[in-house]
Amino acid sequence: MIYIYNDYGGTHTTSLAAAYHLNRLPQSERELTAEEILNVKEFNKLTKEDFGKIIFHGVDEDGHSVYTIGRKRNKYVVPALKEMSLLLQEKFRFDEKIVFSNTSPTVPFSMSMGGFFSRGLKIDFIGVPLLVKGAKQCCDNIYRLVENTKEVGKTSFAENVIILENKMYK
Repeated sequence: MIYIYNDYGGTHTTSLAAAYHLNRLPQSERELTAEEILNVKEFNKLTKEDFGKIIFHGVDEDGHSVYTIGRKRNKYVVPALKEMSLLLQEKFRFDEKIVFSNTSPTVPFSMSMGGFFSRGLKIDFIGVPLLVKGAKQCCDNIYRLVENTKEVGKTSFAENVIILENKMYK
């Protein structure tokens, strides 16, 4: 199975989701520290050149690969990836389940502004504290989103490629 977490930039909530998925962050029973957040692989490290790249984060405890992608505002990226996946599955006769999980609903305003200042304007002394504040605000929602994504992955559906919009995590 392949899990691909996606959002606008692919460097904040997606990186946190991948870290939770891979058990690199503690469960959400407590608020994350700034150090834990800033030490997450790829958190606030990607640039505009990384948009659209599928980035490998690791293999989970069940042997499933975990990836992230930043799709910008383009609502067609994930559906196109789904169609490409289905085409490849049919052509090469493999039935690997792929779950695309949207982390965008978890993004609080402070994280959006932090990303704008830090990644967009390169003003880290304003952006990074806002990103940390936002990550602390949404870490519980991201954790629950990841747990749900893993459960959906374990469930048998007729489809091998699943898109989760996750609107319930706003």
